[in-house]
Amino acid sequence: MYTIKEASARTGVGAPLIRAWERRYGVIKPTRTPAGYRLYDDATLRVLLAMRSLVESGWTASEAARAIAAGEVSADEIVGRPGGAGEAAPAERHQARLVTEFVTAAVQASSADTEALLDQMLASGSFEAVIDSLVLPATAALGDAWAAGRLSVAAEHAASAAVARRLAAMFQAAGAPGRTAVVVGLPPGAHHELGALAFAVALRRRGIGVLYLGPDVPVEGWIDAVTATSAKAAVVGAVMAADAEAAVPVVDALRPLGLRLLALGGAAATPEIAQRMGVAVLPQPVVDAALTVADALGRRA
Repeated sequence: MYTIKEASARTGVGAPLIRAWERRYGVIKPTRTPAGYRLYDDATLRVLLAMRSLVESGWTASEAARAIAAGEVSADEIVGRPGGAGEAAPAERHQARLVTEFVTAAVQASSADTEALLDQMLASGSFEAVIDSLVLPATAALGDAWAAGRLSVAAEHAASAAVARRLAAMFQAAGAPGRTAVVVGLPPGAHHELGALAFAVALRRRGIGVLYLGPDVPVEGWIDAVTATSAKAAVVGAVMAADAEAAVPVVDALRPLGLRLLALGGAAATPEIAQRMGVAVLPQPVVDAALTVADALGRRA
């Protein structure tokens, strides 16, 4: 058995935080000496180590505690894996379960369950921690379910709209950083906007001014937006192969405007297509794409 000072030294979790996790979430339950001092056994130390690993990988403390208490992730398995929580099988299973249940709720047209599961995903960590590991994979799974005939068009639209509403709220919550530095949108005829909207949120959360144009933006609209804002960069989203082709006239129209960065982003933004267009291609993860643009603008800090 260990005192709270010894438990803190062995786990790297500060004593005040150990008390907070005990008080707020009940995830650890130390025994007490007759004098009232806390004592921790080896199993409790493993829970503390698991909590620390999950929180350091981007989970909120409340979601980590809930998942451990519910048995959705195993403290013993997390602590036993050398890669830590970010590579731990229990954490991956937890994410896969949320995505599966989200799609199942959409298939069953249960808006209450769909909304609740989406909120659970977003509550499990910061935007940067969950957008590429949970939220966007969940939207991709919706598309897979529709393609497989398991999900109706209406149900897919309803679930996607729930995601879009939350991303739009996050965009607003990030505040207005000031002058527009980047214009983001989709080319004419392109409608799959969730990735582009998530990317706009990621940029805005880094303090970069973004004008988000949305889907199906005509070439003239792109020119007007860049000219009116004196933006330094423009990112055209391309999810489908047809979107990449539709981006060609947009890129051709924007190239003479002297942008510091003109880039293509999204699943269809392959290096081959970008090279043919003569533009940069952004990496797939939204957070990495935002970092790339921040670097180009000298705004990484």
